[in-house]
Amino acid sequence: MRYYTITTFNREFPDDAACLDFMFRARWPEGVTCAKCQRATSHYRIQDRRVYSCSACGSHVSPTAGTIFHKSETSLRLWFYAMFLMASTRCGISAKQLQREIGVTYKTAWRMFHQIRKLMDESGGGPFGGEIEADETYIGGKRTGQGRGPAGKTVAFGIVERHGRIVAEVVPDVKARTLLPILWKRVPAHKGTPVYTDELGSYNLLGKLGYAHGRVNHSQDEYVRGRAHTNTIDGFWSLLKRGVNGVYHSVSPKHLPAYIHEYAYRYSHRTDETPMFVSLLARAAALQPAAKPS
Repeated sequence: MRYYTITTFNREFPDDAACLDFMFRARWPEGVTCAKCQRATSHYRIQDRRVYSCSACGSHVSPTAGTIFHKSETSLRLWFYAMFLMASTRCGISAKQLQREIGVTYKTAWRMFHQIRKLMDESGGGPFGGEIEADETYIGGKRTGQGRGPAGKTVAFGIVERHGRIVAEVVPDVKARTLLPILWKRVPAHKGTPVYTDELGSYNLLGKLGYAHGRVNHSQDEYVRGRAHTNTIDGFWSLLKRGVNGVYHSVSPKHLPAYIHEYAYRYSHRTDETPMFVSLLARAAALQPAAKPS
């Protein structure tokens, strides 16, 4: 099931109790080993509370402890619906729209989105392979200068596998000492991994580092040279900028990394067989600490 519809969502998560039961099963798929009894025991949900009680000793465990839902007074179903919306859109959804759809304050909607974006951060993921494109871009600010890095803009650097994943982050500048360590950490250089870039001088050492470096010269209107091009990552930058300008209108440099991670997550998982919403729920449940008695 690659697509997850609103009909499916309403059927599987009709109320808070269904959402809490999902979290309980996802966290303890083989049952809870009670920390007080020191053995696996059955647990039952306590009405009107986000806890389950051990049938033997009465100690409590909470499926939401340590998660983005922890100590939140907002309905679990509204949290799940916000995650569904973020996973279902291509260009993002604003906190203002969420506020209108679920009837919470703007402050609450913004906080929910900020917490959900933490689940979408894959900057610490595994190594990339295949053909790689690397590129830098400038986001936001006002264009008060010419050339690379006009004043007021934030620099972002991205690495993408063709037909695969992407990782992108905010960087302080586009110097070689900034960009190359990021690339080296994420893309193994053994066997001459192909890496394609533009003409930026910071990439000049890629060949000496062991990569099969191909490049195009955008300043000369050259966009493809054999297998070398950066069209894939350029497409991602365009999607990100359209979202920032069209959905959010503007994003501060402080919060831009979280928005970049959101767009990178959706891009990296766009062809997954598992619906993105289901994967996001699994991430939320995986953040739990060990069960403790209350």
